[in-house]
Amino acid sequence: MGYVNGDEAKAKDITQEVFIKVWENLESFREESGISTWIYRITVNTCLLQLRNEKIKKTSTQSEFNNVVEEEEESKTTHEIQLKSMYACIHKLSKENKSIILLELEGLPQKEIANITGLSHEAIRVRVHRIKNSLTKCVQK
Repeated sequence: MGYVNGDEAKAKDITQEVFIKVWENLESFREESGISTWIYRITVNTCLLQLRNEKIKKTSTQSEFNNVVEEEEESKTTHEIQLKSMYACIHKLSKENKSIILLELEGLPQKEIANITGLSHEAIRVRVHRIKNSLTKCVQK
């Protein structure tokens, strides 16, 4: 959900793409890591590819986007607004930090996040702390 800025339909489409890729490439799984780590890596790569493709196709300006968001927010509850705001803040993060925090929000252990990203466990702990502080400041604005 974080990669698609809270758009449930896009999230479902990407989920379907991920499972197709997993099915098509299951024979290439080398068992060097857990199957869940392998699937998470496919998921992250699929999401990043989707972001790249959207960036290329993007035709609307940021001001038009802000107007639409403002109109939508007027009709939503406070909780929905906070979630939308959080996803908007997550969307502003670098690709690597976005991957880390989304995996953290999924409840994945930090050691597994370290395996997926190729960073040390200590680096992940520090990054998660910094990202959370950054998101808190962003959402409060």
